[in-house]
Amino acid sequence: MSGPAEGPLRGRELLGIELDILRYPDPILKKPTEPVTAFDDELAGFVEKLYASMRVHDGVGLAAPQVGVLRKVAVVEYEGKSYTLINPRVLEKRGEQEAEEGCLSFPGIYALVKRPEWVKVETQDLKGQTRVYEAEGFVARAFLHEMDHLDGHLFIDYLSPLKRGAIRKKMTKQARGTSMAEPARRPRRR
Repeated sequence: MSGPAEGPLRGRELLGIELDILRYPDPILKKPTEPVTAFDDELAGFVEKLYASMRVHDGVGLAAPQVGVLRKVAVVEYEGKSYTLINPRVLEKRGEQEAEEGCLSFPGIYALVKRPEWVKVETQDLKGQTRVYEAEGFVARAFLHEMDHLDGHLFIDYLSPLKRGAIRKKMTKQARGTSMAEPARRPRRR
C-alpha cells in the first residue's frame, strides 16, 4: 500500500509484469482511494501493469485498490477497446439493467447486480487531460464496477444480507485455505 513517504504508487512491487490481486476479505478492498496528482512515467508504468494483470487473469477491468494501491486509477478493456480511468466521476446515468457480475477479487463468485444502463463519465488520461466517455450496457456496468472499487465499495454490497453473508463465509474459508473446492471458472471477470 502506498503512503506519503513512499510516493503515490510505491509500496507494491511494480517491476514485474503481473501485480498480485488482493482477494476479499482483504481490508484494503474496503478503503477509499486518493486522487492521482502526478501524471508521470511511474503512473504510466503502473497503468500498463494493471492492464497486464487484468489480461493474465482474464478480466475486463481492474482497479488500483485490487492490487493494494489506494489511488483513483482503474482500467477497463472490452471488445478491443481500452479505457484508462484516472480520477473518474459519473456525470450522468440513465436506465437500469440487471446482469451477472464477477470480480477478480472474488474468484468463482457471481451474482446479479442492478446498475444504470447508460453512464457519462468524466476522467483524466495519462497526461492529466480531461476525457468524457459515454457508455452503455456491459461497458457502463464495467465502468461503475471499477469506480465502486475506488470508493471502497464491492459488488456484494448490492446484494441482500443473506447472499452477502454466504459469499463472505465462502471467501473467508478460501482465505484461510480451508475450502477444498476450486472456484468455478467463467470467462471475462471484472
